[in-house]
Amino acid sequence: MSRPPVTLPPRFLRTPEAARFLGLSGRTLEKHRYFGSGPAYRRIGGRVVYSVDDLRAWADLGTKYSTSDPGQNDLMPQRDAAITQSRR
Repeated sequence: MSRPPVTLPPRFLRTPEAARFLGLSGRTLEKHRYFGSGPAYRRIGGRVVYSVDDLRAWADLGTKYSTSDPGQNDLMPQRDAAITQSRR
């Protein structure tokens, strides 16, 4: 009799691991977190962690099929937008 497959809980990555997963620097991921333009994250015991599923979903927001595709801009930290909002 075979055993049923074991399902593992979702994996959480700390900022440096999450940044490597996305091909970004840790600092870029921190900026996204600060400006609210990055992937969903959790604070567990004072540590910031990211779900692999959330990282994939956020990266998928930048999917394009042509340079003329309308929609969201590149997934960049929105510093200019935050400054513009505060000046109004």
